[in-house]
Amino acid sequence: MKDQATGVKICQSCGMPMVKISDYGTLAGRKRSKKYCRFCLRNGEFTDAEIDMNQMINKTAVIMARKMRLAEGEARRIAEVMIPFLARWKKI
Repeated sequence: MKDQATGVKICQSCGMPMVKISDYGTLAGRKRSKKYCRFCLRNGEFTDAEIDMNQMINKTAVIMARKMRLAEGEARRIAEVMIPFLARWKKI
């Protein structure tokens, strides 16, 4: 899925932009995943298989605040809006 504002593919677990091929996670057999980043999926398995959506929001907010130099509250608001709509967390 692409971010509608930027047109960049984003990880369907954490929302990380996936720009380079090395950003993509791997499926079993080392094939690249089209949906998940390298931090969320390795060899076809989630790296944090036990994490729940709220924990992912917290984790993502901390990373976004640091990497994007945002206030943690702002990063948390972005994560709270984005994460629930990603494929891994979206309830059908």
